[in-house]
Amino acid sequence: FAHYDCRSIGANLGYAARLRSLLSRRRNTTTGASAASTLAARSTTPDSITEEDPGDGLTNDLLESCPFFRNEIGGEEERMVGLMRGKRKTQRGPLHRPVLACGVSVLEFPPGETHWVEPACPYNTTNRPIEVIDQGALYYRKYFYQQEHQNWFGMDDNLGPVAVSVRKEKVEKTPNATSHIYRYRLLVRTSELLTLRGSVMEDAIPNLKPSSSTKTVNTKEVIEYCAPEVQISCLRLGTSGQQTEDSLLKLDEQGLSKLYKVGVMYCKAGQSTEEQMYNNHDAGPAFDEFLDSIGERVRLKGFDKYKAGLDNRTDSTGLYSVYAQYQDCEIMFHVSTLLPFTPNNRQQLLRKRHIGNDIVTIVFQEPGAQPFTPKVIRSQFQHVFIIVKAVNPCSRQHPLQGFSNSI
Repeated sequence: FAHYDCRSIGANLGYAARLRSLLSRRRNTTTGASAASTLAARSTTPDSITEEDPGDGLTNDLLESCPFFRNEIGGEEERMVGLMRGKRKTQRGPLHRPVLACGVSVLEFPPGETHWVEPACPYNTTNRPIEVIDQGALYYRKYFYQQEHQNWFGMDDNLGPVAVSVRKEKVEKTPNATSHIYRYRLLVRTSELLTLRGSVMEDAIPNLKPSSSTKTVNTKEVIEYCAPEVQISCLRLGTSGQQTEDSLLKLDEQGLSKLYKVGVMYCKAGQSTEEQMYNNHDAGPAFDEFLDSIGERVRLKGFDKYKAGLDNRTDSTGLYSVYAQYQDCEIMFHVSTLLPFTPNNRQQLLRKRHIGNDIVTIVFQEPGAQPFTPKVIRSQFQHVFIIVKAVNPCSRQHPLQGFSNSI
């Protein structure tokens, strides 16, 4: 069995079955700012419980240590993998140490293409991807979608819901081949995060009689050989058609996105709480300078690109916002001071309804702002906070310095 991509190698159906009961018990576990703020509320009661995760203890003048969070405050060493192993005792490390290797996510490429899309060199000056992308998620689109194949569905006693796609294809003949060679492509989806994707040659499957046509598909034998953990008896052949293929395509590629939304909160000198930041009516010069450095201000009315839930017709979510493009990705920033301000309303729900639903939030601090902690944020969605503090604001020398705080 040849895996299509690196993530498929990590797919362990047996392990997924053992974890299924544990994951069902953790379904309603709070995480991120929600867990931190909930724990802070419990600590004020007489029957407060012991902290399950006290945090990492890292702190500085920008942020405090917080339960359920891991702080990156600068100075952390990069994890490096060497391309060669040292033989001499005096050799402390490899001579060539790239921070990361690019282009090895997908293991199978068509003839004439290479695994190395870009040079795997640490001195490569090309832009890095905006984040790690699961290129293997395109497997169904490339080799199954709108092509003849079978889709099987069922409820496995150990794995839960299962969706299996099988396709038989003819392999190009080699000069010495006397007959056609066939290959089976397989895609096994379960409730586990990792999906099994790959292929196997027909003659490699034991007790399988070779056929001379792509019409004959030995699904049972293929699944038993490649994924013996799946109960064959629970599978039923799905209805073929565009709707089925579109649903599977959407399922496989739901983790791929080129559209991102990021919240931006403004913290003035002496401030630290969520309500204080939401109630800042106008932005200061340093904050405006920072916004200009991460994107461009766009007029929302008539804006025809990614708007991240903002109103581009009636100005109900403000007149302007900050928008950026990076490589093939679009980023819309939900800026607190650009969203509608409601007088005499400490919660400022018209602002929080957008920023409170963003997973990533930037907290911009003016000089004199109190250290930030996620415990002051009441949200079930905000999980990553990037803290940026102005140093010598509005000057040409070192105008801004940023530190990040992530889970």
